Amino acid sequence: MSETETLFAALRQSADEKVVDMLERMVRDAPDHALNKMNALDLAAKEGLEEEQVIAALLKAVGLGMFEMTWSLMCPSCAGVLSANRSLKTLDKAQYNCAFCAAGYETTLDNLVEVTFTISPRLRKIAAHTPDQLPAAEYLRQIFWSSAIDLPADLEKLLAEVTLESVDLPPGERAILSLQLPQGTVIVFDPVTHTAQFLDVSGEEASERQNLSVIFNKVQVPVDSVALRPGPLRLALENRTEGRVLPAVWVTNQALDDLLKRRKPILNAKRLLTNQTFRDIYRTETLAIGQRLKILSLTFLFSDLKDSTALYERVGDLTAFDLVNEHFRLLQEIIASERGAVVKTVGDAVMATFETPDRAIAAAIRMREAMSDLGAERQHQSLRLKLGIHEGSCLAVTLNGQQDYFGQTVNVASRVQGLADSRSIMVTEQVVENADARALLETSGLKPTPRSVALSGIADKVSVYEIS
Repeated sequence: MSETETLFAALRQSADEKVVDMLERMVRDAPDHALNKMNALDLAAKEGLEEEQVIAALLKAVGLGMFEMTWSLMCPSCAGVLSANRSLKTLDKAQYNCAFCAAGYETTLDNLVEVTFTISPRLRKIAAHTPDQLPAAEYLRQIFWSSAIDLPADLEKLLAEVTLESVDLPPGERAILSLQLPQGTVIVFDPVTHTAQFLDVSGEEASERQNLSVIFNKVQVPVDSVALRPGPLRLALENRTEGRVLPAVWVTNQALDDLLKRRKPILNAKRLLTNQTFRDIYRTETLAIGQRLKILSLTFLFSDLKDSTALYERVGDLTAFDLVNEHFRLLQEIIASERGAVVKTVGDAVMATFETPDRAIAAAIRMREAMSDLGAERQHQSLRLKLGIHEGSCLAVTLNGQQDYFGQTVNVASRVQGLADSRSIMVTEQVVENADARALLETSGLKPTPRSVALSGIADKVSVYEIS
């Protein structure tokens, strides 16, 4: 049995068989570019597979050394990769700038950081493993652009519609390009160094040749615009880096606009951090000590067993211990199935995160029903859950050696859970105002009852709703 066969046999022990079959088929037959920056959500949609099963299989394949995982901070405007990282630990800037779009973006994990998967050279060597040998169009496809952009198969043909000139410039070399500038905005852009020079071309056509020089190096300089007139231009390009650069002169026409608007869903960092398989595998390795990464919107669910101390007193330690363990198992199963993840347990309490409020509410409803069923099954009707849900911004951090969250949103969610009575779900106004959450409650025939309360340690009153 070959190493590839051995690795896939090992992957089949823990991952969905259909997903593993698909990955094995891709490793054997897919073109090189399909095995680079694999988009788990797009892959699931094209193959008709469950997203969570595809994500879980890829994560486990990374653990076996079959694939490599990349966290890429991407520009939301052009979908270009601004920083590719093997770990979140190296995502260490508060802001990243895109030269192509002449814009800066605060580092957040919601929609700016995509997670992709690339086949390991031990399984199959692909062209992207040596990016400095890729043709310009393939470098743009496989290295510069993120998996969020839906690139056409005939990318080279489309690029020809927006490109005046291009050159593959080795390290230390210079090139002189002679071209005719059209009216409008023209961009001299290199995807390797992320260097851009904007040309504002307007006015009467120049009677004499104009001159411009652009230098490529590792020093990031502010993007500016040079005013030129339509007509002949002598463009001098100099590569002062230790690798090749791929500068091109692009016109900002409708074809370029249409290309940049072609988008598809991505697996972002926020969703992956709320994935139970990811947390199980990377619980202590996600962030560096002291690192803080912002999440604009995350939903927190806190649960606690009501009167668990009395339960131990009434049924005895052994029976109570068994009940509590079964309660934890059921809750984790429900949370994972609603695309959430358990962050930690404290005593009989659970802290979990979800990408969106509706997923948290769906989980809470199912958790409440599961506890009723468990209590009836074990003839302990007093097995009741107190549940609280809140949504808002937070920081992803490392606390007590594992990936955790910090901020007022977490505090409010915890306090809201403390307001819950037996079998009630307490949620904040932010949760019930979510359109998908409202639709779920209406479909379930549940009407939240509003309350205005003061929470311990929270200065302002908080609008909460009780779902009985």
